[in-house]
Amino acid sequence: MNVRVVFMGTPVFASAVLKSLIKEEYDVVAVVTQPDKPIGRDQKMMPTPIKTMALTFDIPVLQPLKVKDAIDDILSFQPDMIVTCAYGQMLPKRLLETPRFGCINVHASLLPKYRGGAPIHKAVIDGEMKTGISMMKMAVKMDAGPVFAQREVPIGEDDTTEIVHDRLMECASLCIIEDLRLVIEYKAVFCEQDESKVTYAFNITSADERIDFDKGGRMIYNQIRGLISWPVGHLLIEGKKCKIHQALFVQGKHEYSLPTFIAYDQEAMVLAVNDGWIYIQQLQLEGKKKTKATDFYNGIGKTWIGKEVDVCH
Repeated sequence: MNVRVVFMGTPVFASAVLKSLIKEEYDVVAVVTQPDKPIGRDQKMMPTPIKTMALTFDIPVLQPLKVKDAIDDILSFQPDMIVTCAYGQMLPKRLLETPRFGCINVHASLLPKYRGGAPIHKAVIDGEMKTGISMMKMAVKMDAGPVFAQREVPIGEDDTTEIVHDRLMECASLCIIEDLRLVIEYKAVFCEQDESKVTYAFNITSADERIDFDKGGRMIYNQIRGLISWPVGHLLIEGKKCKIHQALFVQGKHEYSLPTFIAYDQEAMVLAVNDGWIYIQQLQLEGKKKTKATDFYNGIGKTWIGKEVDVCH
């Protein structure tokens, strides 16, 4: 397909879009992604997943700290279209207006719901039963451009953000294969978003990672699964942080007024919460490796039975 495309993206999620652009034989002339970042205890500089993929296909890579400082460099590739997915920066007006087919964003929500950087997390945390991919023409305002294609993806009551993330990657790939051509063929119908229905999904903060046990059991569980597998929610017990990597929720009544570890059952540490029980199957105590509840119980876990979780008020 003789359409020159500059792709802009950063995380693993965006790789599905880049891979489909290449597969569909768009002429991906350059990739723009975030700068390499130090990762891990040794702070080794690591490339973004999109940079790694681009280099595999011998595609030139730009990594500006601020995209506004790289406008001329990007436009030097003479793109007919700019496609973005989870890039992480707003695009300047000049970039939005120069390509003949415009700038198209692949966003992981059913806009106008969940504009922002964490739409998948937010949908799961809020207990949504569906989400999806929106294809839109970018505007200066965040995720506010007119939409020309949407595809829905279901969210099961026990799905984690990791599961929904992978499901949405497949959906995003399909959107590139079947929907992007509408723009090139001048068949896309762009519909303005209803501003009265806008909600936001801002990036997850460290404060969001602490599980709020003042909420109902289902909402607690939604927060837990909404943070799996990244960044992973945690509880505090006797001042120690414990991450929850895998859990299930069972609704019911009990006599405990505060979140309390009451048993080890069915290979899980059982935590009584408002209107039910959280069965924690994998967890990670601060400074330790992730472990199955069985191994944890045979160690320090036995001493946790009967203990209450620290609650924020």
